[in-house]
Amino acid sequence: MQIRLSRLLHVHLLRRLTRAVLLLYLASSAQWALATDSSRAQQQWSAGQRTQAVSTLEAALRQTPNDLTLRFALGVMRMDLGDLAAAQAIFLSLTQDFPDLPDPFNNLAVIHAAQGELELARGELEQALRLQPEHAQAQENLGDLYLRLAVRAFQRAEQVQLAPSASLAAKISRTQALMPSSANANAKP
Repeated sequence: MQIRLSRLLHVHLLRRLTRAVLLLYLASSAQWALATDSSRAQQQWSAGQRTQAVSTLEAALRQTPNDLTLRFALGVMRMDLGDLAAAQAIFLSLTQDFPDLPDPFNNLAVIHAAQGELELARGELEQALRLQPEHAQAQENLGDLYLRLAVRAFQRAEQVQLAPSASLAAKISRTQALMPSSANANAKP
C-alpha cells in the first residue's frame, strides 16, 4: 500500500512538474516572440522600412497591449514619422499607466514644444526631472526650452517698447545663436 501511494504521489508530482515546465516554456516563448517582434521592428526601422516597423509593433501590441517597451517604441516611431497626435496619445497613456517613468514625460514635452506649447513642455520636463533629476536628455531639453522661452519673452518686450532697444536686440540675437540649429524647435526624445 505504501509503495502504491508513493508511486501515485510520484506520478502526481511528475504531472505538476510537467505542467510547470510547460507553462514556463509558453511564458518564455511569448517573451521571446515579443523580443523578436521588437528587434525585427528595430531592424526594419533602421533599414528604412518604417511603415513595416510600425505594423510589426502594432501587431505585437495586439497580442500584449500593455507592454511598456513596445508601446514606447511605437510612440517614438510615430513621433519620428511626424504623427504627433498618435505619439502624444501613446506617451500620455504611458504617463498614466507608468507615472514613475521619466521618459514618457520627456517625449510628451518634445511634442508640446514642437507644437509651440512651451509652458506645457516645461511642466512635462519638470515632472521628468522630479522623477529622475539626473535624466540628461530631459535636462538638455529643458535648457533648450528655457532658451526658447527667453527669446519669446525678449521678443514680447521688444514689441511693447516705445523705442527700439539695441540692448534687447542684442539679447535676442545672442540667445538665438545659442539655440539648436534644427529650426530652433526640435528637442530630442
